Formats: sequence, structure tokens, C-alpha cells
Amino acid sequence: MSKVTLSTTLPISAATARALAATPALFAYVVHPILTTPGLTLPDLVEPGVEGSARLWWFGVVPSWHHHLRLVRLTPTEIYTNEWGGPVRIWNHRLTFEPLTATSCRYTDEIETDDGVLGLGARLFVHVMFRWRHRRWHELARVLADGALEVRPAA
Repeated sequence: MSKVTLSTTLPISAATARALAATPALFAYVVHPILTTPGLTLPDLVEPGVEGSARLWWFGVVPSWHHHLRLVRLTPTEIYTNEWGGPVRIWNHRLTFEPLTATSCRYTDEIETDDGVLGLGARLFVHVMFRWRHRRWHELARVLADGALEVRPAA
């Protein structure tokens, strides 16, 4: 098993960041265009026990394996999933949102993988993909902090 952790400070509240992170639309945004997941089967309102899957596509054109996800824990400051598919047998992903001020938070991705023989490649992918994810989070958070978009909590 290997673990990769990456943290960043976002200029939005922890509650807003966590609410966004629990939506399939946010996932699609932060991994685009490196990965796309047409047909992702997750409800708009997620809760523990929800499962989903989708075929991963590299840059929207190269089909890859089916990736599966089970939401294990969802709290006001954490999302924890068990995931699997393709060359990675276990992909445990913990997202945390630590309030720093009323309008900022520390967002952390912690990914634990059982990547077998492909260990080095999987860890390299995690580093590249999650740096990209954090960059995309910053882009969105800046727009939200500027008041150009409003996040409404799910009903």
C-alpha cells in the first residue's frame, strides 16, 4: 500500500468546498480534460453507501477501464470513498476540508492505493492528477470568492 497526500488553501468556506466536492459535477470539472467519465452513475445527492461507476476516458478520446466508487463516510468536513478498477485494486480517497477562517479552508486529498506491480506508475499518476485537481479547485474557488457564482446547498 502507498499513500499520497496533497493539501492546498482555498478562498472559500469549508462548508462550501465540502458541498461542492459531494457533487458529480465538481468531480467532472476537476478531472477535465485529463479524464472524462461520460455515463457516471451517481445521484446528484450523495450519501454513505451510494455506489457509482463509469468508464474512464483519457482526454475524452482514449477509452480506459471502468472505475468503481463507494461512498463510505460523509461528514461536514470529510468525504471518504473506497474505489477500484483497472490496474489499481484499492484506491481509498479521503477529502478533508479544514476551516481556516469564515471564508477559507485547507483542502486535503489523501489517496491510499494498493497498486501492486504498477506502484510507481500509479503514484506518478496520483501526483500529476491531483496537482491538476487542486489547480482546477483554485480556479473554481477564485470565481466563487469573487461572487461570480453562487453555491446552493442540495435540498
